Amino acid sequence: MATSTATIRNDDDQQTSATPLELSTLNGNAMQQNTIKLPPRQYERRERLIIIKNVIIIGLAFMIHFTAFHGTSNLQSSVNADKALGTTTLAVIYGSLILSNIFLPMTVIRWFGVHLTMSLAFFAYMPYIAAQFYPRFETLIPAGLMVGFGGGPLWCAKCTYLSTVAEALTFVRGRQSRKDVNTVKFFGLFFIFYQMAQVWGNLISSSVLTLTLAGNETDSQSNSSSQLVGELCGARYCPGIGSEVNPNLIPPEPAKIQLLNSIFLVCMVIAFLLMFFGVNSLKRYGIKRGETEEGLSGLKLLTATINLLRTRRQLLILPITMFIGLEEAFLAVDFTKSFVACGWGISNIGFAMICFGVANAVAAGFAGGLAAKLGRTTLAALCAIVNLSLLAYMLHYTAQPNDYIKYCTFAAVWGICDGVWLVVVNAFYGILFPKNLIAGYSNFRLWESTGSVIGYIISSQLCTSTKQMLLMFVLLIGCAGYGYIEFHIRKKQKHLENMLKE
Repeated sequence: MATSTATIRNDDDQQTSATPLELSTLNGNAMQQNTIKLPPRQYERRERLIIIKNVIIIGLAFMIHFTAFHGTSNLQSSVNADKALGTTTLAVIYGSLILSNIFLPMTVIRWFGVHLTMSLAFFAYMPYIAAQFYPRFETLIPAGLMVGFGGGPLWCAKCTYLSTVAEALTFVRGRQSRKDVNTVKFFGLFFIFYQMAQVWGNLISSSVLTLTLAGNETDSQSNSSSQLVGELCGARYCPGIGSEVNPNLIPPEPAKIQLLNSIFLVCMVIAFLLMFFGVNSLKRYGIKRGETEEGLSGLKLLTATINLLRTRRQLLILPITMFIGLEEAFLAVDFTKSFVACGWGISNIGFAMICFGVANAVAAGFAGGLAAKLGRTTLAALCAIVNLSLLAYMLHYTAQPNDYIKYCTFAAVWGICDGVWLVVVNAFYGILFPKNLIAGYSNFRLWESTGSVIGYIISSQLCTSTKQMLLMFVLLIGCAGYGYIEFHIRKKQKHLENMLKE
């Protein structure tokens, strides 16, 4: 059989050729060590469908799994508010995720492979849901640690899988596609499903909670005057305000919380089965267990992570990465309690977060196409403007009781911004560090988690307005760093184009 070639591009838009039995990507002028080796039979038309099928099933599994996790986590600051149990547990989750991202991903992936790592990591989340049946520090804290330790391998394996099959699709389609474009599109497709978890999780929680609380909620809200809500809620909310001051903050009935936890536990079992039986191993593309990152593990992955921190690109992208963690923590804890629960009622948190989930999924779905059409820089700039405008408006907004239109609008616009940031920054890591995918994505999760931990820690210490101003400051710093990287890449590309013309 004749040997064909496929044209690929590196970060500087240079072209090279690769044979069907060995496709390599370029980073600058250096050849990437990890190669995708595909047997000839893979070059059938149906291979594109198989690759997309795997991405869709991974997205579905994550959607079902995080339907349970997000649906539970969004209620923590309000349901488990006693002694800040809920926010402390969330801080423990993301704190252990920092350690997990440094020490565990490559070791676990070497042992089990990328596919099986994603499947088994789902199990680590299940005790967190089970502990909600008996919420105490001695049950939730250990369960939170397990979530964090499972999260590092899970997310690194997911990112590695998507980047690998994006490269495989580039080879299958040849001149018709580029790896960076395919990577953005695959992350966009994944986040469509992933962010829909917010919709289903909050739809389930709101349906269960409002089933019995509708009558009581109306009474409590009627006692919450406009003046009371305006003085205590929104950006003016400060730690220490409880149900004795604002009846909207009365926790739901324990029986309904247990029903909710039972539903969410079943969701996690279904997600595991879907991931385990529905996704193809990367062996299909010649990637064997332990070969994804040249045997990095434990301290070696820590060394690789630290080495990336010595690069200018990694340092400059850290602020925007931390902002993603900060804004997600603010949404999950501060927005749900300061705005929605305080002004509208705890049982209505899910309705506002449904708006967030729908907008987030739509934004993630369109982000890939918009990035390809408008360019990553333009899309990120537009997102930053909208994000800053939203934060500034919320900072000066006077909360009103039952102002569900505003609360849902805030959540929806927030969802649009978050969806764009997740797709653009996740894909950007894969483009910036093609030779160190696992170490690069470990850095992403590390600093995103660091931002989340900071957000959860300051949640019980600072007023909402102070945290909003902190978010605006970090966003501005992050945009400056991101913009400089894009400017440097574009300048380098123009330089190479001029050299080729000469």
